[in-house]
Amino acid sequence: MSVYCAGDLQGCDDAFARMLAEIGFSPSRDRLYLLGDLVNRGPKSASALRRCRALEGSVFPVLGNHDLHLLAVAHGARAPSRRDTLGDILQAEDRADLLDWLRRQPLARRVEHGAEHFLTLHAGALPQWSAAQTLTLSGEVEQVLQSDALPRFLAQMYGNTPARWSDDLGGYDRLRVIVNALTRLRFCTPSGVMDFDSAESASAAPPGLVPWFDAPQRASAGTLIAFGHWSTLGWMSRPDLLSLDTGCVWGGCLTAVRLGASLQERERFSVRCPQAQEPG
Repeated sequence: MSVYCAGDLQGCDDAFARMLAEIGFSPSRDRLYLLGDLVNRGPKSASALRRCRALEGSVFPVLGNHDLHLLAVAHGARAPSRRDTLGDILQAEDRADLLDWLRRQPLARRVEHGAEHFLTLHAGALPQWSAAQTLTLSGEVEQVLQSDALPRFLAQMYGNTPARWSDDLGGYDRLRVIVNALTRLRFCTPSGVMDFDSAESASAAPPGLVPWFDAPQRASAGTLIAFGHWSTLGWMSRPDLLSLDTGCVWGGCLTAVRLGASLQERERFSVRCPQAQEPG
């Protein structure tokens, strides 16, 4: 059995199919962990979702901000953006099945790999959160996503406040902080105040901000975290980090990593993608 992680699909289903062929993916034998943003901006969001759903049991996604945006638009909690490419899902005969499958995916996963384990998530984890707490907080959101409270939650999900985590947070404020960290976070202050205005590469951090993974005394630092979301950051491979959004939808690559016998043994695969949209 081979274990893979792959970056943001964003509706680029043709690239997804070529990636599966490139790595010789066997659904009966292998496991693939997708790092969120399965849909939107690319040309074939519905096909990408159908392919993931058909491979359920061997392909394991987490939700990204674009996936949550699709749920919000579908439930009337958010207006579509002019750059959205979600019409093929929203108008599909199997729309209800696709959306129901999507809402049942987690925001973070713990993956066992031999005697080791790692986390997959879309964007980031706040400095105060251990790996275990990250999974617990993710579960709080997942419980709501899979409940009858979904439409009410989606209507309250958006906003940049509170920008700082506190264990005392409750209600929608608490859920919003969890969603923002796991699906939107790039930069924060060293103490964990989130910033949502900057999307530069990690080397161009605005004054007073650090990439979330470089926050001092980050509680999750001892656990490998594989994430996407940050195309201007691109490929990064460190002992405790795997960054795999290499800008597929922007004309870059769709990138996957095969993990070896240990988490530090990593083989990189990339397929070129035609540009579907321009950044900005």
